[in-house]
Amino acid sequence: MAFKVVQQHDIIRNYNDYSLKQMSNLMGSRGQKAVDDGERSLIGPPSEESPESLLDQKASTPIFVYVLAFFSALGGFLFGYDTGVVSGAMLLLKKEMNLNALWQELLVSSTVGAAALSALSGGFLNGWLGRRICILLASSIFSVGGLILSLAPDKVVLLVGRITVGLGIGIASMTVPVYIAEVSPPQLRGQLVTINSLFITGGQFIASVVDGAFSYMIHDGWRYMLGLSIVPAVLQFFGFFFLPESPRWLLQKGRNQEARQVLSQIRAGQNVDEEYDTIRTSIEEEEKEAGGGGPVIFRILSHGPTRKALVVGCGLQMFQQLSGINTVMYYSATILQMAGVRDDKQAIWLAAATSATNFVFTLVGVWLVERVGRRKLTLGSLLGTGLSLALLAVGFLLSAQNSPPVTLHPVNSQNSTCKLYGSCELCMLDPDCGFCYRDNGTTVFDSSCVPVDQASTDHAAWGRCSNRTEGPDSSIWAYNYCPTSYSWTVLMGLILYLAFFAPGMGPMPWTVNSEIYPLWARSTGNACSAGVNWIFNVLVSLTFLHVAEFLTYYGKTITSSHHHHSCRDIHHRWKVWGHPCNFMFSMKTHTCIPVLISLDKGFLIINEPFSTIS
Repeated sequence: MAFKVVQQHDIIRNYNDYSLKQMSNLMGSRGQKAVDDGERSLIGPPSEESPESLLDQKASTPIFVYVLAFFSALGGFLFGYDTGVVSGAMLLLKKEMNLNALWQELLVSSTVGAAALSALSGGFLNGWLGRRICILLASSIFSVGGLILSLAPDKVVLLVGRITVGLGIGIASMTVPVYIAEVSPPQLRGQLVTINSLFITGGQFIASVVDGAFSYMIHDGWRYMLGLSIVPAVLQFFGFFFLPESPRWLLQKGRNQEARQVLSQIRAGQNVDEEYDTIRTSIEEEEKEAGGGGPVIFRILSHGPTRKALVVGCGLQMFQQLSGINTVMYYSATILQMAGVRDDKQAIWLAAATSATNFVFTLVGVWLVERVGRRKLTLGSLLGTGLSLALLAVGFLLSAQNSPPVTLHPVNSQNSTCKLYGSCELCMLDPDCGFCYRDNGTTVFDSSCVPVDQASTDHAAWGRCSNRTEGPDSSIWAYNYCPTSYSWTVLMGLILYLAFFAPGMGPMPWTVNSEIYPLWARSTGNACSAGVNWIFNVLVSLTFLHVAEFLTYYGKTITSSHHHHSCRDIHHRWKVWGHPCNFMFSMKTHTCIPVLISLDKGFLIINEPFSTIS
């Protein structure tokens, strides 16, 4: 997928440094500290004005710039909302539409897959139509997708709606950060582009709160959850009718006079001659760099330092996704139910707490990155997330070890394999079975494994759990969870996981990728690494539920103690494998940018700010 991107020179030229870095940032659904040199390269060399002059400019920055940034960043908010809202909505959808594991995975991953495909055309559309038209296109697609989702009569139409919003996400991910960077004053560019990253995690948090609010509507609550994305989409659409095109794009198209007028409008009448000349010069230099020398990807692979940088960049992206971040964001409520949280509403609100953790610690990462450094922050994040995933695995392992036994074996004429299972854990691994039991608050008794009703997973096919009543003395039906006292361990593991992941492994792969390539290879290197992220994001989200079933069941046969390990355990193993890779190749990138610009070489190793090893 990434190679399709790099073979299209027009697309690559219009991607530029920041668009690719931020597209990658959006896929991990994580905030990042904007890198000054990467941002400035989009407009030109850093200004040589005095600090006093920059402070004067900052003080006189027109409010119009902040309006532009806000309406643009609504695209990031929609990205976060549409990917985060499915976590809570899925608990209601799978009951109302009787969704099996495959359909749940399709409804989650189809959005990511569609976003990946539309992002491939994002650079071309940006160069052809312009940033403003692309944002209008994305917001209109978001609106149509939200409408389809809110009115969907069945799961097929629901899938169409999820694919539609995914197309909007892909276009927005390639356009919004570029537009913000190109209309922002140089001294505020990093701040304003970071708004987009914060809007993404903010959108995920708001989505989790909306999920909780509408979880009390047993029927059709999911329609409001999914459909409310129409509001920010329509707001952005009408807002951009009154906002200008990017002056940089206008200059690229030879519309010089219009570009000068827009730049003057954005700067509220300030003298824009110097900035105008800087933009024009940087465009000319960019076009020269894009010429000759053969396909850039071949030049990268044939040059030792850049080849190694590409391996590191793509490896960081791969391990970020294999660490399970998007399974946590997309399936957090489902994971909590797997951990034994019986009530849907409680699981959704607890998922909101994990989303809030992600949002808060994303802000922490923005503060830490320049104080701690990329390498230390990444390694600390890896260590913390690895330990957190181990805690998750321990929580599920303890639940499996203490799984309630089956004590009743009701006789029925139906031929079912459910009667063969001796515990709730084994019963849950079969999607055709459920656990029927009574409890007195602390002890489970009168428990049995019986077939689930094919028309609805809300009750058993027959027997005492075949009705939907649940009282103090009635039987309780559990389809996708086992009663356990270890649910808090899993919740704690999720919160700690996001607390460690958000400031480090969330943004750092994108920050590192924006810094380790020489200027001539930066766009292509970022495109390749972003492609790796898209691919593994789709693979992980598409297979999560089936992998969870398979590995948990298979774990019994491959461990000497015959315990049942959850799929979170395999993610922990990936994290452990990721540590040596990062110790070997992680870079001190906070000191490398001036060297890269001046020497135009490429690869960095742990203890040296620059190296030309091959």
